[in-house]
Amino acid sequence: MAFVIVRTYSAGVHVGDLKSREGKEVVLSDAQRIWYWKGANTLHEIALRGVGPGSKISGRVPEIALTEAIEIIAATDAARDNLRGSKWAK
Repeated sequence: MAFVIVRTYSAGVHVGDLKSREGKEVVLSDAQRIWYWKGANTLHEIALRGVGPGSKISGRVPEIALTEAIEIIAATDAARDNLRGSKWAK
């Protein structure tokens, strides 16, 4: 499974393991929501390196179906490691 970043039409930005994709519906497993980020200007940069301190990344859910995916970006191993280690900053 590929680790991806998904931007949706109205549900925000999510990261996780791509389980399936059919049209605009994407199912991610071991998924997190990126609520707010620092240290990157675009999702492309997040896909390459991850986020900086002060970013707000949710806890993981086992699976999520996103019905209005408009962008799916494959992420590097470095980005995956960074995002998996990020915590919700208060």
